[in-house]
Amino acid sequence: MRSREYDIEFRERSTRIRDCGTGLLLLAAFLWGWCAILLLTSYSVETRGGHTDECASRLFTEGGTANEGRWSGDYCADERDWPEALAILGLSLPVSLVGTALFTTGHVSRRMSGHTQAMRELDRIADEHENRPGA
Repeated sequence: MRSREYDIEFRERSTRIRDCGTGLLLLAAFLWGWCAILLLTSYSVETRGGHTDECASRLFTEGGTANEGRWSGDYCADERDWPEALAILGLSLPVSLVGTALFTTGHVSRRMSGHTQAMRELDRIADEHENRPGA
């Protein structure tokens, strides 16, 4: 295999690695968004009686329906529980770390390949200039 063919294959492989990292970073962003929706938006629950109750968001409430409702028999406390949001956030951490590592590896590999090609081209031009008659 010639060096040019190897370099092209190397760049394609680096692009695939970078694209996998991008996909994982997008998945992590989706998980962060899902966690934010669970924590920041208000929601409604259906009670045993068949009517719906409005509940405040889990994060921006001052003790009302979302956080202290469990002790008063409120349905809001059971609908969106903290462990679910924290599990989603915890799942996003390894996904984002692996995505960052793959994206960085792929991107740096492509940049280094381009740099190496530019250096070879500069060496070739310098060699041609030195080998010219009258130089």
